[in-house]
Amino acid sequence: MTGPARRIESVDLVRGLIIVLMALDHTRDFFGDLAADPAAMATTTPGLFFTRWITHLCAPAFFLLTGAGAALSLVKKSKTELCRYLVSRGLWLIFLELVVMRFALQFNIDYQATIITVLWALGWAMIVLAGLIWLPVGAVAAFGLLLVAGHNLLDGIAPGAFGALAPLWSFLHAPGIVWNDGRHVVLISYVLIPWVGVTALGFCLGRLFRGDAARRKNLLLGLGVGCIAAFLVLRLANIYGDPAPWTAQVTPLRTLMSFLNTTKYPPSLLFLLMTLGPVLLLLRAFEGRMPEILRPALTIGKIPLFFYVLHFFLIHLLTVIASWLRYGEIGALFRSPDLAHFPFSEPPGWGEPLPVIYAVWIGVVLLLYPLCRWYAGVKKHSSAWWLSYL
Repeated sequence: MTGPARRIESVDLVRGLIIVLMALDHTRDFFGDLAADPAAMATTTPGLFFTRWITHLCAPAFFLLTGAGAALSLVKKSKTELCRYLVSRGLWLIFLELVVMRFALQFNIDYQATIITVLWALGWAMIVLAGLIWLPVGAVAAFGLLLVAGHNLLDGIAPGAFGALAPLWSFLHAPGIVWNDGRHVVLISYVLIPWVGVTALGFCLGRLFRGDAARRKNLLLGLGVGCIAAFLVLRLANIYGDPAPWTAQVTPLRTLMSFLNTTKYPPSLLFLLMTLGPVLLLLRAFEGRMPEILRPALTIGKIPLFFYVLHFFLIHLLTVIASWLRYGEIGALFRSPDLAHFPFSEPPGWGEPLPVIYAVWIGVVLLLYPLCRWYAGVKKHSSAWWLSYL
């Protein structure tokens, strides 16, 4: 134990901004045209592409800040206490993914179609980090860099190469179906190897927030600019770092879109450089300063899991209401779809234009903010141990 804990406002603020941005992507999932692929250069629009692209910042930021938060908690926890917390918190996130969030997405418990996403990987990343914290910080950094920078060397290895252990490789690196018995299908979208690496690097980053502020600001600036520069150099070379090279398109704007269209599943080295660079610069920008207009995001950033869980339920509920008002039918919102129509089998003509999607997103955030402010107050004034799990 080294002293009383203190929250780092820049970390909470960036986390809050990111979770609010994440809600935009999930609003688009439910209210947008499910057949419209934002990454398909031949059919996407600039508005749709950049709406999806800006939300790419979310997952990398959460894994990075999860690691940083673990490092910061060593101010008030011993390594033994932190290890125990990371394992229990990780198992809790896995439970939330498989039970609570699965219900939030489909409003049923038949498990005919299940896509395993971010909380699953975040939970396992925390469990792995529980072991990594016992190593010297240099070893943790080397481990994280190896996974993040080197995992694209594994892209050519298909799960089938492992025979009966194919699902294990899907869990680790190759997103895909891990179970299909004709009635129930399970697909992994968030794999472990790259995301565990990001969390390990976040743990090393968290050490910066326990030192001199001026040095931290300089390092955050250097790291952020360095990530962006490395992304530009490697992406221009089109040699390594992403399985999907960019190509010249019919217009300069679409060529830029192709250049930025990096691979998220699993997150390529270039995807992570492209997204973590701006996140690091945001941390630098908010170091020691708190714009008053962003204080609501700071509040949300203190209770991100609370917002995350509730916003899925709210968006899905609003989708049910919209379907009832428009079609007089809501059955599709309670039935498991096939994987090609996830999260639900949309009726003909479903899919609102982007201005409507943005309006619904803003409405979701405004509706949830009073609850978030209340819950942040509860956590601030209560020492109940279980509050740290939501």
